[in-house]
Amino acid sequence: MGTQALRGGSRTAAGPRGRRAAVVKAQAVPARKRPEYVPNRIDDPNYVRIFDTTLRDGEQSPGATLTSKEKLEIAKKLSQLGVDIIEAGFPIASPDDFEAVRAIAMDVGNAVDDTGYVPVICGLSRTRDKDLETAWEAVRHAKLPRVHTFIATSEIHMKYKLRMTPDQVIENAVNAVKHLRSLGCNDIEFSPEDAGRSDPTFLYEILGEVIKAGATTLNIPDTTGWTLPHEFQTLISKIKANTPGADNVIISTHCQNDLGLSTANSLAGAMGGARQIECTINGIGERAGNASLEEVVMAIALRGESQMGGLYTGIRPVHIAAASKMVSDYSGMIVQPHKAIVGANAFAHESGIHQDGMLKNRDTYEIMSPETIGLQRHDEAGIVLGKHSGRNALKTRLSQLGFDLPEEQLNDVFKRFKNLADRKKNITDEDVLALVNDEVHQPEVVWVLEDLQVVCGSMGMPTATVRMRGPDGISRVTSGIGSGPVDAAYKAIDSLVRVQAELLDYSVNSVTEGIEALANTRVIIRPAGKMAGEAYVDSYKGGKTQRSFSGSGADEDIVVSSARAYISALNKMISFISAKSATNGAGSSSRAAAAEEPAVAA
Repeated sequence: MGTQALRGGSRTAAGPRGRRAAVVKAQAVPARKRPEYVPNRIDDPNYVRIFDTTLRDGEQSPGATLTSKEKLEIAKKLSQLGVDIIEAGFPIASPDDFEAVRAIAMDVGNAVDDTGYVPVICGLSRTRDKDLETAWEAVRHAKLPRVHTFIATSEIHMKYKLRMTPDQVIENAVNAVKHLRSLGCNDIEFSPEDAGRSDPTFLYEILGEVIKAGATTLNIPDTTGWTLPHEFQTLISKIKANTPGADNVIISTHCQNDLGLSTANSLAGAMGGARQIECTINGIGERAGNASLEEVVMAIALRGESQMGGLYTGIRPVHIAAASKMVSDYSGMIVQPHKAIVGANAFAHESGIHQDGMLKNRDTYEIMSPETIGLQRHDEAGIVLGKHSGRNALKTRLSQLGFDLPEEQLNDVFKRFKNLADRKKNITDEDVLALVNDEVHQPEVVWVLEDLQVVCGSMGMPTATVRMRGPDGISRVTSGIGSGPVDAAYKAIDSLVRVQAELLDYSVNSVTEGIEALANTRVIIRPAGKMAGEAYVDSYKGGKTQRSFSGSGADEDIVVSSARAYISALNKMISFISAKSATNGAGSSSRAAAAEEPAVAA
């Protein structure tokens, strides 16, 4: 995709309307054909594979929790986005992780589109045989399966974490690759964890050995975000020049954001010869996060031709906004307003000087148009959503925003839309996205809020009355008294659901401006009391960790949106605990294997 198309099209007499139409058309397909997938080579030397690890490294973000259903939905969105490889998870970590990866491999990994594209489905593994076998079993049903194995190579990791000599580390790495080959896996990625702080000479040696053993992709992780862009570019260049057999494999990057340099380092790595970049939607991940997919992709789309020797990707940028929204809603990780590309302020102009320039020519302050990433700010058909709008108008707008909903979900969103339209004159895209989140991006329904009424003020105790439909289909009504209207509503809900939960975080934001704006509420909870021990899961780092559960809700009434968010989180928690109880004892050998050896994923 050319830079001019991303900025808004050519400067012709067609004007803004024609220009935006040209942009939308340009976004429909990648500008250049995606090369046929071969594990250890790319026929076009300028093509850069995008390896998305949102479902693996992204889920390691503190506070991020994803159910198996949510992981599958995100994987489908990533496929729509056009990522080359989806790292679906760490199968040995838990039976739930294994089942999620296998479901993605069987579904998304076999959904070939009209162009012949289907994403590679990858599972992460340590170098232990049980890990490798579990990872292969999880991904092998995909049309293009891959296993990604890793072991640390920096002196500090080998000495203090692994307590292994360099020769032992090389032996482990080589045996892992050979074992995967013996299982039938022909697409093998190897990562020397903490490569950014490893001795380069040792890297050349271990990488050369795993190439001889059969590795097809060598991923170079800057695990601690330590290197600077010029250092990382040099490291990649020297690995290509000094590693025996490097010409017969793909070199990849995986950059953490501890110094805020993950995107810069990833691009520098590509300039140094890497042809795979590992990243996540919204840049989520361990500690300060990972390289942001949207930043990497749009930087290459805008500057790849002129400043990077013609580099390009197969990503369809028009789906970026929808993918960002889905990951934020499901993970509970809010996108900061000033986040590049997908932040709420990314295309906002408040300065008078900037506004004047934008009115005269959008290119003055926007290097890309919002339509490029799927933000349809202006409808070319003249559709203005309001109380007279029909189902088809809503469906059209949702499609423009990147959501093709099945009939049942469309009906649910339409009901909420009509209720909102009766109270609000103009319905914005942000309102529509909030409704999609509240109706579609929700967990399996256990409890449903039917009605809520609150009495509060300075003359009495805040009281909330709620009517809810339970898992048995029966509606029940009760009241609660609290320190405020939201607290009263939560106490009433608790008395019906009868599941003890601790509220960890509560936030509410206005979707748009004005008195009629929708309120978007997010909460994070965890089991409490007798339920506290029910949500502990085995950690691949060793030991156990307690899961938390996020929920979101939207409504023009803040108390109602808060209740919806709380019930959403409760439904997630109840479903998780129920599923865990149903499979109690299953996969115990996998859990034990995962806990035997502490590890930090690359």
